[in-house]
Amino acid sequence: MKSFFILLFCCCFTLSYGQKGLRTTNIQAQRKYDAASQALSYDAYERAIAELQGAIKLDPEFAAAYQRIGDVNRILKRYQAAAQAYKKVLEINPEFDQRTYYGLGQSEFYSGNYSEALRHLKKYQAWPNQTEANKLLVSKDIIDCEFSIEAIKKPVVFNPKNLGPEVNSSQGEYLPVVTADEETLIFTRRTNDNEDFFSSKRHNNRWTKATYLSPNINTPTFNEGAQCISPDGMYLFFTGCNRPDGAGKCDIYVCKREGKDWSKPFNLGPQINSRNWESQPSVSANGRTLYFVSDRAGGFGGEDIWKTELQGSGSWSTPVNLGPNINTRYNEYAPFIHHDDNTLYFASDGWPGFGNEDLFFSKKDDAGNFAKSVNIGYPINSPGEEKGLTVSSDGRKAYFSSSMAGGYGGMDIYSFELPQSLRPDLVTYVKGKVIDSDTRETLSANVKITSLKNDIVAFEELTDAETGEFLAIMQAGKTFGLSVEREGYLFHSENFSLTKPNAANKPFQLLIPLKKIKVGGMVVLKNIFFETNKFGLMPESKAELLELINFLELNPTVAIEIGGHTDDVGDDKFNLTLSENRAKTVYDFLVNNKIEAARLTFKGYGETKPVAANTTEDGRQQNRRTEFKIVKQ
Repeated sequence: MKSFFILLFCCCFTLSYGQKGLRTTNIQAQRKYDAASQALSYDAYERAIAELQGAIKLDPEFAAAYQRIGDVNRILKRYQAAAQAYKKVLEINPEFDQRTYYGLGQSEFYSGNYSEALRHLKKYQAWPNQTEANKLLVSKDIIDCEFSIEAIKKPVVFNPKNLGPEVNSSQGEYLPVVTADEETLIFTRRTNDNEDFFSSKRHNNRWTKATYLSPNINTPTFNEGAQCISPDGMYLFFTGCNRPDGAGKCDIYVCKREGKDWSKPFNLGPQINSRNWESQPSVSANGRTLYFVSDRAGGFGGEDIWKTELQGSGSWSTPVNLGPNINTRYNEYAPFIHHDDNTLYFASDGWPGFGNEDLFFSKKDDAGNFAKSVNIGYPINSPGEEKGLTVSSDGRKAYFSSSMAGGYGGMDIYSFELPQSLRPDLVTYVKGKVIDSDTRETLSANVKITSLKNDIVAFEELTDAETGEFLAIMQAGKTFGLSVEREGYLFHSENFSLTKPNAANKPFQLLIPLKKIKVGGMVVLKNIFFETNKFGLMPESKAELLELINFLELNPTVAIEIGGHTDDVGDDKFNLTLSENRAKTVYDFLVNNKIEAARLTFKGYGETKPVAANTTEDGRQQNRRTEFKIVKQ
């Protein structure tokens, strides 16, 4: 939007100039000026500047030529050169044209000279007979200047580190994304006007030489870019433009990692992709909410950020605009929803900022709505262009692309430690590998992680077919249950209580051996909960009990014994009775949910079969358990 007004401005500079400097009496200078006009008619900017430089050499008082040099340099984003040319115009004739003040003010703004920019923009604003469009434009620029002057007084800590020649090149690299374990980086590289994906792996805390991602995704004909990756690295959502199966200029696609390569891309379909422009997807940690950018009807301006939800049928819901706390009448780009599912980072040229595009963030309130956007501050944001911010799962490190000085060429990818005030809510991840307990071979198995308080599935996915690995995000302040199941095997369960301070400070690493179904096989149900000294099931037990029901339904010939166990605290007889009542409570739940009673028995063992020493709280907690044993296969 802003560039449209800039170009419109430049195309109008032949109108209503003041008298002095409008024309030249030097015929050769006028010819060069006219030649520059001809060059500009087909966007030959460098040739136009050369002709104009020749004109002012012949007539140093030719203000119109200086004006045009300023306008062309402004189009080319050579703001310091543009400012010098505009100042020369004002030196020759301060009343030459009101737009000189606007061009100078904007050039100074994009050079970071905010105080001078504000002075010249206000000079332009005071000129009479402004169009409404110009009033709106200069008002926005003045707000930006005033914001920048104050924000610079309160800098945030910022120490960006270029990711180096292994990632960056003389081409443009941008829109970086990392997996939750920060072991894989995927980014877009522009080479000869073609955008493709490249990937780098972390080894010994350094990034390896970036490689071409996959011929299944990248093409020599079409542009691929503006991507996001699911936290576990299994799904890549990206933007593909002008493809034969596309609905519009650019559509959103998804592909899945299959071993060491990627599947062919799949167009997400007409519910998301339209005849308009859809781009820059970002997927939530659980894979069920997709944020993206579109210029479709119903927005607030140019490009807006929208979201859509994955339905139970596998389709996506009708996209919803994120509203005026995120979107403006200008453009919003590159959304990144952090793994906490509460913090959104994005770029915008509409909210008050320091330059071309700035980085912003917003957090959800208690009702799930995003609060008013906040500029992440100076000097992270600069007069240049910043976009594509990604934040690590622990919230400490940010990755972004910038055209700051000192890079390898074009835009480069940088990382920096994110100031505390800009960090998302705390999350951690669990990274596991599933194997056969006997052969130690890796297994493909279904992994489900459920928030036990509300029974909401936070993650469900098959482990990697080759490695047996999985990775899932968990938010601090919650308790999660994990279940792993595969046909022919006993299921496995784990519990993660992240409600205590610092409980989510480090990731969980698991090796999960699945046991084949056979008589005597036993599973500890780690997500069955009772109140102290009572035997009524707590609501958090529901998810685990449903997994047990599912197991029994998938294996209709299996019969089990449900065993209850306690620690050694208290009276032996009381503990024996308590353990039997707890086992019976689980038995009753299964029977009430249509599992045949003939397949079920229950028994209380009290404190007689400890699995850990009762000398510590952790040991006693392990001994207070419910388990089941296969008694018939």
